[in-house]
Amino acid sequence: MISRLSGIVADIKPDHLVVQVGGVGLTVHVPARVLEVVERVGRPVELFTHLIVRENELALYGFLTEEERALFELLLGVSGVGPKVALSVISTLSPDALRQAVVREEPGILTRVPGVGAKTARAIIFHLKDKLAAPEVGAVPLLTDQDAEVIAALTSLGFSLVEAQTALQHTPRDPDLPLEERIRLALAYLAPGH
Repeated sequence: MISRLSGIVADIKPDHLVVQVGGVGLTVHVPARVLEVVERVGRPVELFTHLIVRENELALYGFLTEEERALFELLLGVSGVGPKVALSVISTLSPDALRQAVVREEPGILTRVPGVGAKTARAIIFHLKDKLAAPEVGAVPLLTDQDAEVIAALTSLGFSLVEAQTALQHTPRDPDLPLEERIRLALAYLAPGH
């Protein structure tokens, strides 16, 4: 089992990195936050990893923290949740936001994650309810309806989910800011030469 790796970023794609480790380039599927931290080719990176072995492939998933990896592994234990959906959950929700959604039994928060429907959201809550502790009060803000609308608008314009989430994180979280303005600011962030 490969549980951790350190290397140099050789290539960056919308949903994975190629990490050069001892003369070998490893494809590592990563959540959006890893792509934000890495920023460019040539940077050193250290990831906590989870290896999935299938009959016809080996797939490596990498995370910035052991906590994110542990949540990914918990999500894989939920019926109907595969690596792609688990990675989408980790990309969209912070660990604290995921805990809040599960502990407060709010499937609506989880259904804002691309690839997660109402049935899967309920399954995640049922499976993880006893396994996750409640986050500290006033922790990280959850994904709001307006956040989901900004992501939907950007992805409908052809931007990837990772690009949309990154742009969203670089726009103000002011509740009084109109939706159109947040979309405009996100598009400005995504403009070439940013």
